[in-house]
Amino acid sequence: MTEISNETRFLHAVEMGLGAWQWGDRMIWGYGQTHTDKEIRETFDVSLNLGIRFVDTAEIYGSGYSERLLGKFLKETDQPVLVATKFFPWPWRFIKGAIPRALKGSLERLGLEAVDLYQIHWSSPLMSPETMMDGMAECVKRGWTRTVGVSNFDEKKMIRAYTTLARHGIPLASNQIHYSLLNRDAEKNGTLARCKELGIRVIAYSPLEMGLLTGKYSSTNPPPGMRGAQYAEMLKKIPTLIKLMQEIGLNHGDKIVSQVALNWLICKGALPIPGAKNAKQAEQNAGGAGWHLTDEEMAKLDEESEKVREYQKGNIGKTI
Repeated sequence: MTEISNETRFLHAVEMGLGAWQWGDRMIWGYGQTHTDKEIRETFDVSLNLGIRFVDTAEIYGSGYSERLLGKFLKETDQPVLVATKFFPWPWRFIKGAIPRALKGSLERLGLEAVDLYQIHWSSPLMSPETMMDGMAECVKRGWTRTVGVSNFDEKKMIRAYTTLARHGIPLASNQIHYSLLNRDAEKNGTLARCKELGIRVIAYSPLEMGLLTGKYSSTNPPPGMRGAQYAEMLKKIPTLIKLMQEIGLNHGDKIVSQVALNWLICKGALPIPGAKNAKQAEQNAGGAGWHLTDEEMAKLDEESEKVREYQKGNIGKTI
């Protein structure tokens, strides 16, 4: 493994974060119906009080509202918070200058002079990884971000990003990918191994697979809205895995299913960023950190999840 740079060392010290996709998102997460600003604020406060100090947002979450909410909360707390946000490569953004301009907008919404981590949300056919990283390097040089990351980059594009940044003397801090017990593509396609080799922190989004790995949903009780249709087939395949997670949780002081799922990722070397709609969920998520599954338990979870892994292909659409 490549020696971790001083700039990115803080990111490797973070065991778990808080995802802010649900903050303002109505279409998928039902903002305004299932959760309000008051509940989101409680989520933020509980997370901080339980030691979760890394918050990941993006300019497109709630059309910028997630960043605005986070900015408001940051002004009202005296606790240190590590902030990450993302650049979205809209088709009209195809030159490197679009990236610092977008970050400037994010900083205004967040009320910050700089973020700790700025990420490219997705790769783009209109802007090469090299052009993107030249734009990100400009953000670092202007002092607007402490570190640079990518999201949803496969191994080849990640290497191109890593190499381009290296020419600027800047390390690639992270790659944020879809990674969970039900989506282990990163292990199969070489991305996880290459990240470990190069000292790139893997940030795992959708670590609870949009609620499937909490144990509260089944084929007869699917999640509401788009998620129910998206995961209909998968829900038929996971009861045995959920049962195993329940049994393992009992061996660690009554840990619940979601906490086992999050700890599995931590033990894999990833940084999970589960979302939360209320204080209870935030408290449950925090309970996934601070302990470790045994090697035997990890092997059992790997084996059982492998049995259902193939079913997620073609049944789980891309998420953001």
